[in-house]
Amino acid sequence: MTSLFSIPAGLPRLEEFSEILARSGDVVVERIISHGHTTPSGEWFDQDHGEWVALLQGHARLVFNDGSVLDMHAGDWTIIQAHQRHRVEATTIDPPCVWIAIHFSSSSS
Repeated sequence: MTSLFSIPAGLPRLEEFSEILARSGDVVVERIISHGHTTPSGEWFDQDHGEWVALLQGHARLVFNDGSVLDMHAGDWTIIQAHQRHRVEATTIDPPCVWIAIHFSSSSS
């Protein structure tokens, strides 16, 4: 067993770390550590699956292609529907953002 808050040694600034914690059928549980990471300018995530995402530590800002902005703080969660284009506009460095994401097929939402 390991802690959700353990940070891999040597994780550089502006880098992101992710690992799969569990997988069953169409459901994937992922831990993500964003250490000042942002989505490159002009790029968008456009996923084939839905995603429930919770921010466990830090502060982050998600921007959606419809112009909406979601400022997230520790304890906040949201659901991102399949093909809902979005980007990570900002994440804190100190403390780094620790996320849990559960990916699921759109038929599971």
